[in-house]
Amino acid sequence: MADADVAVVGAGIVGCAVARRFALEGARVVLIERGADILSGASKANSAILHTGFDAPPDSLELACMREGRGEYLAIRDRFNLPLLETGAIVTAWTEAQEGQLDAIAAKAATNGVPVERLGKADLRRLEPGLGEAARAGLRVAGEDVIDPWSPALAYVLQAMTHGARVLRGEEVRAGHFDGALWHLTTSRRVLRARTVINCAGLYGDRLEQILLGHGSFEIRPRKGQFVVFDKAAAALLRHIILPVPTARTKGVVICRTAFGNVLVGPTAEEQEDRDHPATDAATLRALLAEAARMVPALAQVPVTATYAGLRPATEESAYRIRHEPLRNWITLGGIRSTGLTAALGLAAHAFRLYSGDGPAHDPVADPVWPRMPMLAEDGARDWQRPGYEEIVCHCEMVTRREIEAALASALPPGNLGGLRRRTRAAMGRCQGFNCLGRIAALTAGRLDPPLACGTGGEAGRGGDG
Repeated sequence: MADADVAVVGAGIVGCAVARRFALEGARVVLIERGADILSGASKANSAILHTGFDAPPDSLELACMREGRGEYLAIRDRFNLPLLETGAIVTAWTEAQEGQLDAIAAKAATNGVPVERLGKADLRRLEPGLGEAARAGLRVAGEDVIDPWSPALAYVLQAMTHGARVLRGEEVRAGHFDGALWHLTTSRRVLRARTVINCAGLYGDRLEQILLGHGSFEIRPRKGQFVVFDKAAAALLRHIILPVPTARTKGVVICRTAFGNVLVGPTAEEQEDRDHPATDAATLRALLAEAARMVPALAQVPVTATYAGLRPATEESAYRIRHEPLRNWITLGGIRSTGLTAALGLAAHAFRLYSGDGPAHDPVADPVWPRMPMLAEDGARDWQRPGYEEIVCHCEMVTRREIEAALASALPPGNLGGLRRRTRAAMGRCQGFNCLGRIAALTAGRLDPPLACGTGGEAGRGGDG
């Protein structure tokens, strides 16, 4: 007997979306995560942009999954109470050479079915008066918008759990074999039997293939991105997402508002071997600040709220690395980099089509339950605006005691400080927890690992997770 129809390994944004899709399709799902909480790896440090796919390779699986994922997100976000900051984007050319590339980018966007508007220097000044004088021309892309980077994954998992999925955190898959009918997976805590394995292990996706299949079909080459977060006062300086003209290797440094009222600058693109410990460095952060001030000069006068670094699971190729072995009941969704937040729901649907083949595999849920997420966006209806919240615990982000207690009492409570921050935004504002961590330690006593009374702990991540 199988413990599950499907074992999803890795609870990043893609793994969470896959768990949801398969649970809604009627499969018995177990989601296995080596970290203390969901989004413990690459997904916790994303740039929170919902992409259109205007610059994706035409006719690629990446573009197809972005289209499908974006469409589904827009269709379901209100049911989950997920925000959308409609900003649009401007691909901005700062040099003559970059300006010469705009026609090719516009042609690709047209091929991909995404309309763009060519902008001259005067148009840029009208739409973004705060841009630096060196801005020469641009392309305006409607639909490139900003969302909450973490709440979607939590919504997907909670809906999956409502329909029977199990979530195992703090468990690493260390060995396993396929006996012709079932996978026998040995984790750090137990042995699980599943009919199918879906590899969503992100930065460890290649190693999971090596462990369970005997060889990897791709090689993860971790790519670090460093970010700077400006104070909320910076939001008044910007209307659109400011995108660079991309290179063959990276989409480049972006400036955009966040759903939480700040302005974000990043990421860099730095290769490193370590898959677990992205670190910021002073020289790179200074360069990011200088780049931000060059593009939007008034940012030079705005204080920095936080800096952070994350890792993307880049590989030796730029395309998604999908591996389907039906004879061994195996699917890999690998090499999902900058577009994972947008494409996650599309990738989940693609994985289910691979899994089910020509016919239905299970009886889908007829009337799904839609968990409502707490509203964390600055322009949404926040908890502190309703009576009965008892106290404001984090004054920088206006996080209430009621929000923290609700997170701790939820079906999937935070496993560490990083998880609590991503669920509530507590300790992620101007003081970075200086004024509220003592109170948070008291409220979370015995609930987080490591406990805050012994140090803030947690993993590194967006805004500093520990």
